[in-house]
Amino acid sequence: MARTLLVRGMLSGILAGLLAFVVAWLIGEPPLELAIAFEEHAGHAAGEAPSPEIVSRAVQSTLGLLTGLVVLGGATGGAFGLAFAYAQGRIGRVEPRTTALVLALAGFVVLVLMPQLKYPANPPGAASAETLTTRSWLFVAMMGFSVLTAVAALGLGRRLHARLGAWNAALAGIVAYLVAMAVVMAVLPSVDEVPETFPAAVLWQFRAASLGTQLALWTMLGLVFGALTERSLRARPGGATARPGGAAP
Repeated sequence: MARTLLVRGMLSGILAGLLAFVVAWLIGEPPLELAIAFEEHAGHAAGEAPSPEIVSRAVQSTLGLLTGLVVLGGATGGAFGLAFAYAQGRIGRVEPRTTALVLALAGFVVLVLMPQLKYPANPPGAASAETLTTRSWLFVAMMGFSVLTAVAALGLGRRLHARLGAWNAALAGIVAYLVAMAVVMAVLPSVDEVPETFPAAVLWQFRAASLGTQLALWTMLGLVFGALTERSLRARPGGATARPGGAAP
């Protein structure tokens, strides 16, 4: 059962990675090219020698980008399938497609949106290479806090279910998560190193493209995985959609 969901998740993730590549290539590459041009111009003005190009931009923006997003999609999809195996039947008696979409939304918010609200993606020329390690660890810490807080909020919602009902318990958990994450964002240090001369439009276009690419990946993952799972269930005798406390095969 878990193996089937794992493979199905990886397949769905690969398809989602293909869509994410299209989105990234269409809306992410233009601001990235402008950011690279800004970085090269700034380096030339400072008298710095241009860095050797190990992999050409033509390869980076096509085959390299495609490979990276497909691998990311497959890995994310595999984890998604295992998470679905646990979630189905535990968040209410709903169809697998609904569970998949809820899980995809939660994954995007917890793993992508919240960390990037605090530490958004920066294009070349908008961040210092000297702070790369620090920024990476802060981003990982933010993601870890987001996951732990989401798990705690889920537990809170389940404990309040009998007293408040499903909807109110879910809302209480969501509010608790948002309040806790607001505190985490206020406590963790900020990173503000974008040069004043860096074009603001390019910066925000790049950040929007980064979020848009991830949104496309998670949305496609939830839609495809849910559709494949429901189709599999319809083909079974009886067509059961879920077992309480278990997963759909």
